[in-house]
Amino acid sequence: MIPESKKAAVSHALQVTFGVHEFEDLRELTAGLSSALVFRMLVLGKPYLLRIITRTDALADPTNEYACMKAAADAGIAPHVWYTSVNDRIAITGFIEAKPFAQEEAKLKIPGLLRQLHALPPFPYRMSYIDKVGEFIEKFQAAEIMPASMTADFFYLYKKIKNIYPRNSHDLVACHNDLKPENTLYDGKRVWLVDWEAAFLNDRYVDLAIAANFVVRNDADEKDFLKAYFGTEADEYQHACFFLMRQVLHLFYFIVFMLVGKAAGKSIDFENPKPGFREFHDKIWAGRISLADMDARLLYALVHMEQLRNNMHLQRLEDSLSIVACYKIA
Repeated sequence: MIPESKKAAVSHALQVTFGVHEFEDLRELTAGLSSALVFRMLVLGKPYLLRIITRTDALADPTNEYACMKAAADAGIAPHVWYTSVNDRIAITGFIEAKPFAQEEAKLKIPGLLRQLHALPPFPYRMSYIDKVGEFIEKFQAAEIMPASMTADFFYLYKKIKNIYPRNSHDLVACHNDLKPENTLYDGKRVWLVDWEAAFLNDRYVDLAIAANFVVRNDADEKDFLKAYFGTEADEYQHACFFLMRQVLHLFYFIVFMLVGKAAGKSIDFENPKPGFREFHDKIWAGRISLADMDARLLYALVHMEQLRNNMHLQRLEDSLSIVACYKIA
């Protein structure tokens, strides 16, 4: 299972860390979407996680990933880091035996976890998230996946949000940026964050919005979620930023997973009824849908598209744009 080119490096990592050259058992973990190879490894009778980076593009930066992961581990919100090698692109960390994580409990625990994460010293800056979404829009348009008339309103909304959304330095914090269920592991007492490949300095509302996809079901949940994060009732500006960032994320997931489907040569069915946003995310949370499946990824894109379309008809959208625009002017 370990690539031949990495076997010597893994053996070296085991010798340096544990004083042995071989593991006793190895099981590949395939739940995530990362291109990295991830294994549950048994060494001297104890389980560890072995992660081998296989990508070579600009975003596959082990220096950044390991630095963010180590900072989070030192703060007690990521598993202990036993070994890293930037040159070999190998990391060994503690292994979390995940237990079922009820969404009601997650709604209470995740905001506090994000507050801890966002209080860490700033992670390295890699990109402007909102500007990066614009780059994906350009790729989407160039791919001609859908008639321009079907997406024109979405991209017009993106421009409106981009033009008024504040770029406040106090909202740029250490972010994980990939808070899907398989990266938020519950051991029965604590929640741990794993897979730091996408971590960088980002707007706090990105992490909040990603987590909210799974645990915020209504306005009351949103109020409780933000209060748990901020430690006090969120004001109208904070609610507005949160709502607008959720729309940016809907657009981002729609575009990215459509591009993935296009690259895989999959046909896209726009006509058949789609599951609701809440239903689909509940099934992901429960492990009944895996985004490792290409058909599920395309359906995920369409679910986000429909949610964005629905939200564009809400009065709250115009209210949020006005609130944030006024704040920016002030």
